[in-house]
Amino acid sequence: MYDVIIVGGGAAGFYAAVHMAEKAPNLRIAIFERGKTVLSKVKVSGGGRCNVTHGEFLANELVTNYPRGQKELLGPFHKHAPGDVMDFFEQRGVPLKIEEDGRVFPQSDSSQSIIDCFLAETERLGIKVLRNSSVKQINKAENGIGWHVTTMNKRYFAPNLLLTTGSSTKIWKILQEMGHIIVPPVPSLFTFNIDDERIKGIPGISVQAEVEIPSKKMFSPDIKIKLKSARGEGPGLKSEGPVLITHWGLSGPAILKLSAWGATILNKYNYRFKININWTPDYTTGSMENYLKKIKGIESKKTVLRTKAVEIPRRLWSNLVEAAGIGKNLKWADLTKQQLQNLAGQLTKCTFNVDGKSTFKEEFVTAGGIDLKEVNFKTFESKKFPNLYFAGEIINIDAITGGFNFQNAWTGAYIAAQAIASK
Repeated sequence: MYDVIIVGGGAAGFYAAVHMAEKAPNLRIAIFERGKTVLSKVKVSGGGRCNVTHGEFLANELVTNYPRGQKELLGPFHKHAPGDVMDFFEQRGVPLKIEEDGRVFPQSDSSQSIIDCFLAETERLGIKVLRNSSVKQINKAENGIGWHVTTMNKRYFAPNLLLTTGSSTKIWKILQEMGHIIVPPVPSLFTFNIDDERIKGIPGISVQAEVEIPSKKMFSPDIKIKLKSARGEGPGLKSEGPVLITHWGLSGPAILKLSAWGATILNKYNYRFKININWTPDYTTGSMENYLKKIKGIESKKTVLRTKAVEIPRRLWSNLVEAAGIGKNLKWADLTKQQLQNLAGQLTKCTFNVDGKSTFKEEFVTAGGIDLKEVNFKTFESKKFPNLYFAGEIINIDAITGGFNFQNAWTGAYIAAQAIASK
């Protein structure tokens, strides 16, 4: 028998256990992990460096990075935010650093620093970590107080149960059978598969660009969605940031942001849709056309191919010039009106057909999970079952890339830990 059983040996589970044990040292706490190793997602996060959190310290701004859970997390982030998480690790001998883009990493640039910290803390505090303990059943105790948790080998009892199992379909199914509403999970962070001559053969190029999934062609009339970063630009999805050309299509922060905000809708369309890319976000198609006319007058004797008129990589410029129907020896003076318009269009409204998706590295994130209306976000306790708590991705909350998904896990785990330890 334990006072608290935590199912899920990941970031949220360990973070909750440590806070619980420190607040109430007499609590008997056990973490159940289904696999041989714990903290596996921490291990691969940030390319093995562990993107601990993000250096955004204002709760109002922090929540704008969550397509699902934005409203619900505002209060929790006032209680436990990135600054608190950074203090937690630094006080335990893991110095951190904030990089230029705001992401926070251990100074060691190794996720093992975070893992070692958690393992040392659980040992110091006497927290049991039970590996190879896959949960098969969860049942309310006969007297209505507490929980029976059945693994492959044994049946356990605890008055309090915290589920930090991430996107475990097995646990979601158990909760659904108990009566919780589970929003069907779909991938949230993914890259776009595109087979197009304009980006073929130039992987590794990164461009600051604006990406849009046009609403009229893409969405049925009853679907309305706004991408937060579009700042009121109407229905549809729009994002701006680095776009990375890859061997299989497009990736980078701007693409990942779209994938997160459009997770549910893009799934409905089986990941087949059109996107428009403005490779020169400072220009509209009209203003680019006027600009190119000026270049035509100034550089009339030079070839278009060799005279890169805008600040984009030369290989991309060459491909877009060719796509506009401009021969490699054609001079600016000989450009027709149609060719000039075509080039302006390729630079500012370059349309691609997306045909499928690829998982973003090993950092698989899903949208979906326990319906937000069924969680008390003051305690992260189930509204349906007393003494049942949740933290992390098991709830229908997810974020864009950059340390925000971990922050959701830390915050929920901390608040649930405080609620349980205060009993």
